[in-house]
Amino acid sequence: MRDVLPVLGRWYAAGVPFGLATVVQVSRSAPRDPGAAMAVGPGEEVVGSVSGGCVEGAVFELAQEVAAGGEARLETFGYSDEDAFAVGLTCGGEITLLVRAVTAERDPGFGAVADSVAAGEPVTVATVTDGPAPRGAALAVWPQRTLGTLGAGGLDAAVTADARGELALGATGLRHYGPEGQRREDSVSVFLQSFAPPPRMLVFGAIDYAAAVARIGDFLGYRVTVCDARPVFATPRRFPEGVEVVAAWPHRYLRDTVTDERTVICVLTHDPKFDVPLLTEALRRPAAYIGAMGSRRTHADRARRLAGAGLTGRELSRLRSPVGLDLGARTPEEVAVSVAAEIVALRWGGSGAPLTATEGAVHPQRPS
Repeated sequence: MRDVLPVLGRWYAAGVPFGLATVVQVSRSAPRDPGAAMAVGPGEEVVGSVSGGCVEGAVFELAQEVAAGGEARLETFGYSDEDAFAVGLTCGGEITLLVRAVTAERDPGFGAVADSVAAGEPVTVATVTDGPAPRGAALAVWPQRTLGTLGAGGLDAAVTADARGELALGATGLRHYGPEGQRREDSVSVFLQSFAPPPRMLVFGAIDYAAAVARIGDFLGYRVTVCDARPVFATPRRFPEGVEVVAAWPHRYLRDTVTDERTVICVLTHDPKFDVPLLTEALRRPAAYIGAMGSRRTHADRARRLAGAGLTGRELSRLRSPVGLDLGARTPEEVAVSVAAEIVALRWGGSGAPLTATEGAVHPQRPS
């Protein structure tokens, strides 16, 4: 979708209706991921792809129908063991597409979404795919505002909260609700498509704990990098597939790396010659979370060294040390759960207390 949005934005601005097909669900060896899109516009012009060629002919006809005034459609394409060469995915996969018409009347937020994506501003688009809600209805959700509706106030509120959660991770996928947004029901299916890069997790110190933290960071949707100055430890084979491993002095690597308000920094080096210059750099730059491993004695010594390096009390207050929540963790995997729990609690304003000991909404609105 990101690739074809510039063209779609021009069609939309010109007031030209177009049919938009979006992959909302896949199974087995489907060639495209959820969010892949194909559109049919004026003069039968086609942009994008949903399957790499397997079903584009059928999708072209569907997109033309809805653009001409037809209702939004939910279609599944796949193959059968009896006839693998019928119209479908001969590779053996299966994709489900939402095909809908896009006009200013049907989707008032589309132009603003296209502008935000072009400007690099994060936004999530929620679209009803199935159930007792208007299929194809769209709600655009930014961190501080929304545009459009899914047809019910309760549904809009629940989806908005979840859309911002998905946006924090740059995630895309289906969610299910009741007609008024009830989370324990699944009659309404909504596709949430986030236009934001995954946030970064920077793990410093290539120890066993780092491997566990990197694994859970990858599971939570972060783009994980592990950095250590010692090449013998900073080797990809010691870490999960997909985790970037860098052999460099930590503070120098961080100095040359862009961070933002979603970035997570975990310092597991345990050595003042690494910790102090690294944390001096980290505590003076944008980041959502900065945690450092060590005992309380280590933390006290580290804090004195950082103060001696010129950090202010306000800068030092950003440091989460000792790292993690009090779970009684012992093993590297348990410590990683503790660290991840603290990161999630900080992101959403959670107390870290057992839910049985708290009152009010289980999923409160995100703090401003």
